[in-house]
Amino acid sequence: MADDSSTGFYPPLGFYFQVNIPGIQGINEGSFQEVSGLNIKLGKEDIKEGGENRFVHRLPSRPQYENLVLKRGMVTGSGLLDWIKAAAEEFTFTPKNVMVILMDNMSGSQLVSWQFNNAYPVSYQVSPFKSQEGAIVVETVELCYDYFQRMPS
Repeated sequence: MADDSSTGFYPPLGFYFQVNIPGIQGINEGSFQEVSGLNIKLGKEDIKEGGENRFVHRLPSRPQYENLVLKRGMVTGSGLLDWIKAAAEEFTFTPKNVMVILMDNMSGSQLVSWQFNNAYPVSYQVSPFKSQEGAIVVETVELCYDYFQRMPS
């Protein structure tokens, strides 16, 4: 198997990452246990041509992005919660460029990063409380954004 990374491991492990949201700082602000939603799909537009009954032209259209989903153990009193509260209660949206950075678990250096442009919170959820389980309370934040791009290393 060819070695495609600078660390000698291929593929990279997905458990060591950071989330940076400019203007939202503090202890545990970038600490998340899960990040998902790094998905892009090209849309398609069907064009029917008059007189051509064998097929429909399928042309590419604008890309569609899923929401960025961040999960972590619940933190009481944080800048992230203030940002969410401003959006939900005051209907004040302050978009931010969110960075998700995959780190090398051996050296701690950055392997690859993605920038989510003009992101803002659209959903906040707290996991159920269950007296039969000793589970950690998890908060889930969903961010909507214009587009994301993979940044050069």
